[in-house]
Amino acid sequence: VYVSFDDGDHWQSLRLNLPATSVRDLTIKNDDLAIGTHGRGFWILDDITPLRQLDDKVIASSAYLFEPQLTYRVRWNMNTDTPLPPDVPAGQNPPDGAVLDYYLKSAASGPVTLDILDSTGKSVRRYSSDDPLPKPDPELSIPTFWPRPPQKLLNEAGFHRFLWDLHYPPVPGIKPEYPIAAIYENTAPASTSPWVVPGKYQVVFTANGQKLTRELTIEMDPRVKTPIAGLQQQFDLSHQVYEDILALQPINDQVEQLRAQIKAQRVKSPSQADAAKLDAFSQKLDAFAGAGSGRRRRGNQQAATLSSVRGSLLELFSVMQDVDATPTNQVAQAIPVLRNSTQTLLKQWAEIQKSDLPQLKSQLHISALPNLPEGTGAQLLGITTNRDEE
Repeated sequence: VYVSFDDGDHWQSLRLNLPATSVRDLTIKNDDLAIGTHGRGFWILDDITPLRQLDDKVIASSAYLFEPQLTYRVRWNMNTDTPLPPDVPAGQNPPDGAVLDYYLKSAASGPVTLDILDSTGKSVRRYSSDDPLPKPDPELSIPTFWPRPPQKLLNEAGFHRFLWDLHYPPVPGIKPEYPIAAIYENTAPASTSPWVVPGKYQVVFTANGQKLTRELTIEMDPRVKTPIAGLQQQFDLSHQVYEDILALQPINDQVEQLRAQIKAQRVKSPSQADAAKLDAFSQKLDAFAGAGSGRRRRGNQQAATLSSVRGSLLELFSVMQDVDATPTNQVAQAIPVLRNSTQTLLKQWAEIQKSDLPQLKSQLHISALPNLPEGTGAQLLGITTNRDEE
């Protein structure tokens, strides 16, 4: 199969990953090109909008962001079982999410960025070519050919395609979980951030000091009959829970590190008095954090712990985001209760950081236990002791 951009004067191959076989028919359906091959079935080239826009002006540009196609908010996989084995022939599904195509005439001198803005101009998602790729999980409990490889926003010369999954940024620090309904080399982890609401968005591409903006339209899966008001309520409530998880997750990470550090210091403490002080702090930390990932049960009048509130928030988030439907009244009523508990925990943690940790450092001459920086997930430094110096 060949394509011409000048009314047939010149032709170039559009074979891509096709086998070397005769193409007997072609048809265009919306933004996709479907072809029939000689005795080899049919193939689909997803999203040909860049081909429609490609001209000499694009090639002459130092940087160019193509107008994205109409994007549907569709759940990425309907497979209900484990993926097909690698040796079973199978087609590849079209990309799930918004396909963003851009062109760089030459390699960018610095990082390139993609910003997704909502209709009010607020940031939804930001990508940069400087973003580090996540490291492989050494404790991955599923075959390595299940997960979707991480994508990189490239600042190299040429045509590039990037996929936005129509979600807000994932919560840092939560280990990815992969569903059993998997696709070979294309299984995305369970999302920890909410879907965006169908509507108008802005895509801003920045390269070499040049800023290009395109409009992106997102529509709902036409099979879903939930009214837009219900989807908006789903987002509003989910985003409230998402904000609380963002607030508690760095505290959860630091509590786990602090527990390990106190335990290590406890082993090194030669004095029973010092050991008693460490044990008292550990008990207070345990009372604040709780254990495991248990949920608060109905009728349980005990004080909410970090573990129980965080677990309940994650469970409630999953309840709302796992289905494209208006949240139930029970869900809506549960959110203010958990939000109040979150605020209580934030105040308790601030007091631990402001009072209890400095007091412990002073009593035991322990240094390098910094306060939690506001709004970040910075890790606690390791405990060091000055007793040898003294």
